[in-house]
Amino acid sequence: MTGELALPPAVERHPSANYALHPDRLWVRLLRAAVGIFVLVAIIQKTYDATLPGNDVDIAQLYSEFTVQANLVLGLVLLVSAARPRAGLPQWWDHLFGALVLYLVMTGIIYIVLIAPANEPWWSWDLYWPQMAHHRLAPVFVALDWLLVTKTARGAWWRPLAWLGYPTAFLVFSWLRGGMDGWYVYDFLDPTLEGGWSAVLITTAEVLFAFLLAGLLVHLAGNLRAGHGGLGSRDAPASLSP
Repeated sequence: MTGELALPPAVERHPSANYALHPDRLWVRLLRAAVGIFVLVAIIQKTYDATLPGNDVDIAQLYSEFTVQANLVLGLVLLVSAARPRAGLPQWWDHLFGALVLYLVMTGIIYIVLIAPANEPWWSWDLYWPQMAHHRLAPVFVALDWLLVTKTARGAWWRPLAWLGYPTAFLVFSWLRGGMDGWYVYDFLDPTLEGGWSAVLITTAEVLFAFLLAGLLVHLAGNLRAGHGGLGSRDAPASLSP
């Protein structure tokens, strides 16, 4: 079958499951659209809150947060994925989606480990709703999407290293920004706190190692899912039979 449900390259194995979980299926597109809108509305709410007197951050500081940046891109990517058939998107789209899976999963983990209040249970969804959207819903949704929805684009061995580019650039940006105005986006990046640069660099090394490890897992999971879809050559013609 050709047309809307075409996905390059050819999906040959487990056709029934891959058809049911194909990114062009209406229910997949509706779910992506709903989560994308919810994530973006949560950013709008946070932006409005940043204008209120007594808020912890202003708008410039808000958009300096890794969480907000990653969720902003995720919301847009989900909406585009919902609006366009997969065959109408570039082959590297799955690799971009994989990067966002890594960033959002790590956002959820880092929030639990380093940022959340000490008395907040890691399993609780009873949070201020934009925080729930960005630190709970988005990470869980993209992880399930990555594991379940049909894909056939395999990543090269160096893909996890490429995914580390943005977090590394974010760290440098955060330190440069903090050095200029004294505001650091997260306490664990602030060298003016107890422990100084030694504590910051140790924590940063641990975070980057965690990113690399998680990136490897996301990469392998994506390749396994592509293998389940079936893969001839990377440039094989598109076809999918129900």
